[in-house]
Amino acid sequence: MQKWIIALGLSVSVTACTREAGYEIDQGAFGNATLHNTRVLNGDLSYAQILGQRFAAEVPTQINFAFDSAQLDESARRILLRQAAWIKQFPEARFRVYGHTDAVGSQAYNQALGQRRANAAVAFLTQQGISRSRLEAVVSFGKTRPLIDTPNRDRRNRRTVTEVSGFVDGNPLILDGKYAEVIYREYVGSATYESQLRAETNLGDTSDGGE
Repeated sequence: MQKWIIALGLSVSVTACTREAGYEIDQGAFGNATLHNTRVLNGDLSYAQILGQRFAAEVPTQINFAFDSAQLDESARRILLRQAAWIKQFPEARFRVYGHTDAVGSQAYNQALGQRRANAAVAFLTQQGISRSRLEAVVSFGKTRPLIDTPNRDRRNRRTVTEVSGFVDGNPLILDGKYAEVIYREYVGSATYESQLRAETNLGDTSDGGE
């Protein structure tokens, strides 16, 4: 019996050792830089689209608001801090913030309220050291694009959404076979991301409001 156990253990060890190097750590992203370069050069994908996809995948793009309010609560500020940390890694990119409301109230009132919400998000991001020239509170959709189709109050519809919109004026296109350089720059910069985020998230809360 003891010999059988030893043999089994040896068999398992040998099997484990025959796995390809990097087997455990490769989560399917290896080679994405080359794939992105190829798609860009073929005209199938733009650098702005790549950044937009990554931004949406890596940080929350949406914050929510109390009824009839454009004030940022603690949850919103924490999300915007994460957005700001990500945005700082890509100084060549510009971003837009879109404002939304729920369906309660007139279209004109909600149009203005959505704009105030977008303005509040942009103001907070600029306070984190991001140039105002890179941020636009360009559009308020008011109540015209709800996530939840209801005539009632719904916090999920009271939101702003941040998206990649393009590039800083005069910035050269850097995706000329150089996406790997962008990833490397981000990789190096991310070494301090978590510590910076923890240092910036000691923020207070705000009171609730009404739509």
